[in-house]
Amino acid sequence: MQYEGVLRKMQTEIGNPIQYYMVFENDFLNVNQVLDKDLQISFIKFQCLNCGQDRPIYRQGFCKNCFFEIPSAGDWIMRPELSTAHLDKEDRDLEYEKKVQLQPHIVYLANSSNIKVGVTRKGQVPTRWIDQGAHEAIEIVEVPNRYLAGITEVALKKHVGDKTNWRKMLTNDVQDENLVTWRNKLKAYIPKEAEEYFIASNTETNLDFPVLQYPAKVKSLNLSKTPTYSGKLKGIKGQYFIFEDNTVFNVRGNEGIYVSLNIE
Repeated sequence: MQYEGVLRKMQTEIGNPIQYYMVFENDFLNVNQVLDKDLQISFIKFQCLNCGQDRPIYRQGFCKNCFFEIPSAGDWIMRPELSTAHLDKEDRDLEYEKKVQLQPHIVYLANSSNIKVGVTRKGQVPTRWIDQGAHEAIEIVEVPNRYLAGITEVALKKHVGDKTNWRKMLTNDVQDENLVTWRNKLKAYIPKEAEEYFIASNTETNLDFPVLQYPAKVKSLNLSKTPTYSGKLKGIKGQYFIFEDNTVFNVRGNEGIYVSLNIE
């Protein structure tokens, strides 16, 4: 079987295990069905997710020009505390920013390699946790806009991490934690503006990833240095492929690259 197209973040469906889909322009692939099969990935060209041009990808699947111009790559994406739509202030495109920023957001704790705090739009739960490779997660607050979520995250990350150690996550070097206890401990540090939005529920989400074999150590596949790679797919976790020879490939980290996939 052969597939061809530009890489985008895999779409997911909650289940035991989670189902992963690669969606191309005229086709899609349920990646779970490729487990234990040989998969060849070959670099063909770049294709910016915004302009579609064959230009080197700068960040987030966009070429450099698009990254610094389009509203969906503003600084507030990575740093929610910089959101200004609630003040009616434009960054790049106020209409777009209002649409994205002025909707319910969740501040959460997730455990992928360690306990970390993060922010996501409410509609992205549990997708965001799956993308991070978290095996357990819990909500802390649900606020009405991105700014409030951002300042809450900034306050809480003084007391808990905000980064995932992707190597630990992929080798499954993780420990279960009591997220309810962690959340209750962090409650005292929530900013005053967000205190009323605290979620007192004891519901923790547990996630089951389709992995047949975890690597003992990991080596990352870089398509610009290794334009063609072939290996037996042994797992999918976060947005990563895990291969039998300990190679891992970050699909989301390679958005905007046009590839061919051969499955044997």
